[in-house]
Amino acid sequence: MNAAGQIMLGTVDVHQHWTKLLERLPTYHDLHSHLCMLEERISFLLGDVELIYNEDLQPSMMLEDYYRMLKTFHQILVVSRPLFHPRSLKGLQMILEKGSSAPTLLKTGQLRVPITCDPSALQWFILSHAQTARTYLQKEEELKIQQEKLIKVCIEQFFLKRLYKEQSVSSEQMVESCKRLLEEPTELPRMQLCISHFYSVLQDGDLCIPWDWKQ
Repeated sequence: MNAAGQIMLGTVDVHQHWTKLLERLPTYHDLHSHLCMLEERISFLLGDVELIYNEDLQPSMMLEDYYRMLKTFHQILVVSRPLFHPRSLKGLQMILEKGSSAPTLLKTGQLRVPITCDPSALQWFILSHAQTARTYLQKEEELKIQQEKLIKVCIEQFFLKRLYKEQSVSSEQMVESCKRLLEEPTELPRMQLCISHFYSVLQDGDLCIPWDWKQ
């Protein structure tokens, strides 16, 4: 099970391995419940900031690894007790990562923080970037709404079977790509089109084009 709570079954594994994994599901569910409680405790200590795991924004992790990372971060916070007013950071989102890099604010609005971040530096970083993070989050939400509308229009106009983007393509890039597509007088009946960073054809027949494709 990965950190998002999804069951991962390898296509190269024999079915007997799948059966063994499925038999262990109750154990994974218990661990996932403990993980959720740990996220709530961390959130409480950080003024109700929302702790998220998003594979679009961070490396894929297994449940056990993510739980250990949360536990380490929680232990640091319990000892240091950074000062935040209750619920003062509600609405903000935080992503944890391994390593010792400096905390950063993503363009999508999430606060990306290494679990080894010094507590006093963490407090200063959050308070000094909170308002900008809220602005970015609002902009990202507006972009996602615009993106969904444009995807629907493109599918209808070009008779596409499906239009989607790779995880590494931002909503802003997807919006720009869709707008440019709508300027093209063409039809792509029943095609599955993926907005990516390169030209390719996937094994299932999906056509990939870069978001900033050239005419």
